[in-house]
Amino acid sequence: MCDNCGFDSTKWLGKCPSCGQWNTFKEVKIAPSKSPQRGDSHSLLKDAGKTAAVRLSEIPTQDLPRMNLLDTELNRVLGGGLVPGSIILLGGDPGIGKSTLTLQTIMRLSDKEVLYVSGEESAHQLKMRAERLNGNVNGNGNEVLVLCETSLEKVFDQIREIAPDIVIIDSIQTLETEMVDSAPGSITQIRECASALLKYAKTSGVPVILIGHINKEGTIAGPKILEHIVDTVIQFEGDRQGIYRILRSIKNRFGSTSEIGIYEMLQNGLRPVTNPSELLLSDDRDGMSGIAISAAVEGMRPFLIETQALVSTAAYGTPQRSATGFDQRRLNMLLAVLEKKVGFKLIQKDVFINIAGGIKVTDMAMDLSVLLAVFSSNVDMPIEKGFCVCGEVGLSGEVRPVSRIEQRISEAEKLGFTDIIIPKRNLDALKGKQYSIRLHPVKRVEEAMRVVFG
Repeated sequence: MCDNCGFDSTKWLGKCPSCGQWNTFKEVKIAPSKSPQRGDSHSLLKDAGKTAAVRLSEIPTQDLPRMNLLDTELNRVLGGGLVPGSIILLGGDPGIGKSTLTLQTIMRLSDKEVLYVSGEESAHQLKMRAERLNGNVNGNGNEVLVLCETSLEKVFDQIREIAPDIVIIDSIQTLETEMVDSAPGSITQIRECASALLKYAKTSGVPVILIGHINKEGTIAGPKILEHIVDTVIQFEGDRQGIYRILRSIKNRFGSTSEIGIYEMLQNGLRPVTNPSELLLSDDRDGMSGIAISAAVEGMRPFLIETQALVSTAAYGTPQRSATGFDQRRLNMLLAVLEKKVGFKLIQKDVFINIAGGIKVTDMAMDLSVLLAVFSSNVDMPIEKGFCVCGEVGLSGEVRPVSRIEQRISEAEKLGFTDIIIPKRNLDALKGKQYSIRLHPVKRVEEAMRVVFG
C-alpha cells in the first residue's frame, strides 16, 4: 500500500501509479475477510434478517446528554458540551496551544476519570505543564491519569484496566498498531488507529479526543478519511506571536459549525474571552488617522474589531501591498474600487492593513471599514470615535447587504457607539425596531465617505 495516497496493489511497485511518488509502497497485513463470497447469494439471504429497518417516525426523539467541560468557549464550539460516545479531532499549528487547552480543561473535571495518552511528551514534561497551568497538582482529589505510550494495543490494555470516563490521545499521528506494518504517522497507521478508537468510543460510550498535526498546506495531516470518521473537527487558529487564539468548528454532528471560541494566551494557560470587543478595541484612538471600527461576525458571534491602515509614498519603484489578518487579494480588489469609483490615485502609494489583536477575520462586512481606514490614512483625517461601520463592497462600488445586521447593531450599541453605517438594503429587516444608536444607510462607497468625512 502506498504510504502517501493509500493506493493498494497486489505486488510491490517502485513508483505509485496514483500519486507518482517513488519508494512509497509498504507491505500491509490484511485480516481475512469474514464476508461471504461474491457469488454466494444464499449466505447473503441467510444473514439479511439479523437487522430490521425502522421508520423515521418510530425513532424516539431524545436530547443527547452532554458533559459540561467547565469552559464556556469550548462548550459553545462543541454545541453545548461533550457528547458521550463521540470522537473529536482537535487540529492546529505546532505550538498554538492544543495540548495546553486539552490539559487545562480535563484538569478541571475532578469528578471524571480521565486517561491522557501522550506519544510526544514524557510524564515529567506533562507534570511541569500541569503545575504551570494549575499551580498545585499534588492534591488528594481525582487527578488525571497519564500514559506515555505509542502502541495502540498497550493503550487498550490500560483502558480495559482503568475504565476511564474520557480518553485523550496526543497525538493520533504518533500511535501505531501491530496489525499494520508501516511507520507511525503513515496513512495506513492513522486510519487503522482512528477506526479502532472509533469502534471503542461507539461501543463503550466513552468520548475520545484526538489531537492532530497540521501539514504545511494548513490541513490536518493524514488521510481525509480521518475527518470523515470523527464526529467533530475543531481547529485552533491564531498567530503564535499574538495573544489571541480562535477555536473554530469545521464539522460537528452534534451542533452548529457557525460557533467560534476566543482565548487569550497567558503565562498560566488559556483564558476564555467572553467579551472580545472590549479587548480588541483600543481606548486611545482619538485623533489618530487610519483607524476604523467594524462590526464583524465570526460564525454566529458578533464583535467589534479595529481595522488599521497606513498609506505612505512608495520608497521604491514598486508600491507595496501588505495585509495582516485580512485577505491580500481582497485588499487589492478594494484598492482598485477606491481608485476607480472614488478617484483616489494610490498607484504610487504603499498600503498596509492590520487587523488589531493578531486575529484573522474572514467576514466580508470588513470591506467598508478597510476602505474608510485607507482613505483616513491617505488624507490624514481621523474618523470620529463614535462611528462604526459594516458593509460588503462590490466591484462597481456598491455597498452590499450583510447578514445578522441586528446583532451587529446591538453589539455596537452595547459598547457605547453613537453612529453606525449600514447597507441601505438591510433597512427592510429593521422595520419597526428602535435603537439608541443612529443608523446611516448608504448605497455606494462615496455616500459612506461623505457621511464620515463630510
